[in-house]
Amino acid sequence: MWYTPAQDLMRERAIDAWLVHDFRNTNSTFSVLMPHGCGHLTRRVGLVVPATGEPTLITSHIDATFFVQAGIRLAKYLTWREYQGTISGLLKGARTVAMEYSPNCDLPVVSTADAGTVEFVRSIGVRVVSSADLVQTTVARWSEGAVATYARTAREVSTVKDDAFAFIRDTLAAGKPCNEWMVVMRMHEQYARLGLEYPDGPIVAVNAHAGDPHYDPTEATSAPIREGDFVLIDLWARRPGNDNIFCDICWVGSCGAPTERQAKVFETVRAARDAAVAVAQQRWAAKKSVAGWEVDDAAMGVLRGSPWPDAIRHRTGHSLSPGPKVHGLGVNIDNTETHDTRELLPGVGFTIEPGLYFDDFGVRSEINVHVDPTRGPTVVSEVQQEILRLA
Repeated sequence: MWYTPAQDLMRERAIDAWLVHDFRNTNSTFSVLMPHGCGHLTRRVGLVVPATGEPTLITSHIDATFFVQAGIRLAKYLTWREYQGTISGLLKGARTVAMEYSPNCDLPVVSTADAGTVEFVRSIGVRVVSSADLVQTTVARWSEGAVATYARTAREVSTVKDDAFAFIRDTLAAGKPCNEWMVVMRMHEQYARLGLEYPDGPIVAVNAHAGDPHYDPTEATSAPIREGDFVLIDLWARRPGNDNIFCDICWVGSCGAPTERQAKVFETVRAARDAAVAVAQQRWAAKKSVAGWEVDDAAMGVLRGSPWPDAIRHRTGHSLSPGPKVHGLGVNIDNTETHDTRELLPGVGFTIEPGLYFDDFGVRSEINVHVDPTRGPTVVSEVQQEILRLA
């Protein structure tokens, strides 16, 4: 059952129940948890998952038809008093209840339960804690099949990256014109040849464009690539299917010898990346938990201690999980944009991608990490150690 991993974690952390409350599809967690979706909800709905036993779905008579195929016990209500009474009955005896809530909204991606519902649950005498780790243990872990498929994807994405940089190198060597959009089109062809899917991108960014972390190259904005230029390529793709995981990597190259400044910036970004990996692996080896914010701090400590702390533009990394989004539903490596208190649980994946950005160029080094249940945080993508020479 989909809720069993969450129940295991609930018992481990002395959480008596998990209440997933939704009104008019405002809680994305609820729709993800429903095996057959939930349609367009018009009334309040609550899913109560006890630490032990079967869950109960509280739904209005009107919306009940959405859940006939869900395979979950239904408790139907008509009035608001019946709705609150059913919640109170199901939570009777509970001392700690998890909800989509984050203290101070430190983690807005999880904090979707409205304040009034949280107040009501507290009024029946229970302590409300965040369901953040329950969400990720339920929907963000990689299956054994996804791990195997990802390994193939990572190899294929690396070949697309290699081909793109080789295309730039060969085109310049032949004395022919080259620009960002030509490289993007070349990469699209390689994706199609390999049968990979991608929602957007890739990013091919030259010089000042590389200084914009989310530069989106188009035919109209495409800059030429010439000898002496600095090039950043960020690409992401997966095997088709929502059970599969995106491989999301970023590498940089120089069309000639990199400048001393470019080399030093790359060394700093590489050191930040490696510091993030090290703290995750060291904590695992010591059998200590580690949260996303702590890994971000390790990378940011290097970047902020460099000569360029003002060149930081984003957190260290984002979740990689099943589903249609490149940025997944699990832990982000973040104590910069948000305070991500979620743990690096066995089975989850994420990127580590520190960067420094300037008016004339930018450097980002992105790798993928999977928390293997036995080996712990394991780098599962190719790792760049030096700036590629493209001329």
